[in-house]
Amino acid sequence: MSESVELQFYESKCKKLLQETEVRFAGIIDENGSLVAGGFKETIEPLEDDKNKLHAFMEFASRVSLRREFDKTLGPINYLAARRDKLVLISFPFPVSKFVLLISAEPNTDIENIAKKVVSVFRDVS
Repeated sequence: MSESVELQFYESKCKKLLQETEVRFAGIIDENGSLVAGGFKETIEPLEDDKNKLHAFMEFASRVSLRREFDKTLGPINYLAARRDKLVLISFPFPVSKFVLLISAEPNTDIENIAKKVVSVFRDVS
């Protein structure tokens, strides 16, 4: 699959996740922490400060999620979650590529429920 086709594929998956009421942001980030597909839900108007904080978190999530030194002893990371007062941030590393799915959701979100939805949407990704 060419890179542009792959990114269009990821874009469609992110749009599907953005249909969930509690999801505010769904994006694919690369190993440098740059957004390559997805973004904020159209009905969400992120504050400038939110964008800056989200970018910093994207860089952090990319670095942490793509580290593999404990995979042999503890198994791979399924997802990383941070519950804050105002929102939930969840990152899902893709085992075969150097991409990470980042989700920002409402603070009352059931993290396990979101994880199940992500698995369902991305089940055909190898």
